[in-house]
Parts: sequence; C-alpha cells; structure tokens
Amino acid sequence: MTRLTTCADAEAVARRAASDIARHLQRMRAERAVAHLALSGGTTPTRTYELLAREQLDWSGIEVWFADERCVKPSDAQSNFRLARESLFATAAIPPQQIHRMEGELGPEEGAELYSAALIANVRARAGLPALDLVVLGIGPDGHVASLFPGASTLDADPHALCLGVRDSPKPPRERITLSLQMLRAAERCLLLATGASKADAVAAMLAEPSRSVPASLLRRERLSVIVDDAAAPTSPRS
Repeated sequence: MTRLTTCADAEAVARRAASDIARHLQRMRAERAVAHLALSGGTTPTRTYELLAREQLDWSGIEVWFADERCVKPSDAQSNFRLARESLFATAAIPPQQIHRMEGELGPEEGAELYSAALIANVRARAGLPALDLVVLGIGPDGHVASLFPGASTLDADPHALCLGVRDSPKPPRERITLSLQMLRAAERCLLLATGASKADAVAAMLAEPSRSVPASLLRRERLSVIVDDAAAPTSPRS
C-alpha cells in the first residue's frame, strides 16, 4: 500500500523528505554497511537536497546515483548532476568516488550502456536486477517520473533493461538517459515528492488504477512513499 503524507506547504514537504531520506539511509547502512541512493531533478527535490545536506548524516558508505539525466554537459544549467552538485554535493561531505553521474554528454545510447554497467558492477542484485535502496522522484503534471513519459516505448523495454536512452522526450531537451521502469520497481523504496496545484491531478491519477498514460502509477505501490503539500494533495487519497 502506498504511504501518502500531506504537509502544509512546499517547505514542509522538503523538510519531511530530507528527514525521511536521512533516516532511511542510516538504517540501510546499519543493516548492510552500504546504501544506494538515486536522485532526480526538479524544484521540490532541489530544496530537499539543500536540507538533506544539513542533516547529521555520515555519508561514508552511501553511493549516490541518478534516476535520469539530460544529454548535456555536467556544467549545463539543465543538468541534473549540476543541480545536485550545487544543492547537495557542494555542502555535504560525500567522497567524489561515491557519486555516480550519468554521462549525458556521451549521448543516450552510450551513456545508458555505461550506466547500466556501473549499476551491475556496484549494486547488489535482487530478482536479477540491481536494487537501489532509495530513489527520490518528482512527478510531472503529465504523470511522468524520471524520463519515463506517458505512452513512451521505454515503458515496454526489455524486463532486464536497467538504463535506457531517450531520443524523443516531449520536454526539451529531447535526448535523455533514464533508469528503466523495471529498475524503479526493483528499488527497495521510492520516495515521490509533489508540490503545487499543478501536480494535484497527476498525484490523483498516480494513486488510481495503473495506466501507461500515467507512468508514476506503474511504480510498485507497496514500496512507494508519497509526500505532497496541501495544494498537490488529492481530494480523496487512494492507495
């Protein structure tokens, strides 16, 4: 069952999310000595990362990954890596070798292939797929997560695919790299954040029946936690 938490405003969502992320990572490290965290871009995650950087969290043994990336240089303003570097990495004491960025500048196919190899080499497998401990996600007004868009062919990828190249994103830039839906479903936990009235319909659709027209609704419900503000909250929460 999806766990839905509603907060008063966007700042409260970010505070709750940062606290939840830190607590989950600490628990994973205590159990296995290593934890694997994947980050996404977006306004709400950005504030969450800023607050996470202030948490009293020992980053040793925490490997940082990405849920998706635009095919741009890491210095580009559209880069998710740059966003994370400025909001989290610049403040938190994360050893550089524990940060695994998607090399978007290599293009969708080569970048996806290299990232798949890195996941296989570094993340423990469960049911045949590397299992990340926590994936932080935003949601678009159209219900997309990572760079998995409504009705896209990426939703029908090979069940063993880890990372996919995207050449036809409906949002610029058109070329991207994304974790597959199977990788998101294999994660120990996904934490989805949404703020603002523009996300309310997407959140409601995500919590309704699974549909390829709402990729977020295809996440594994029993491993999904959702934190929203009052403006983004569905009028009748469903799991």
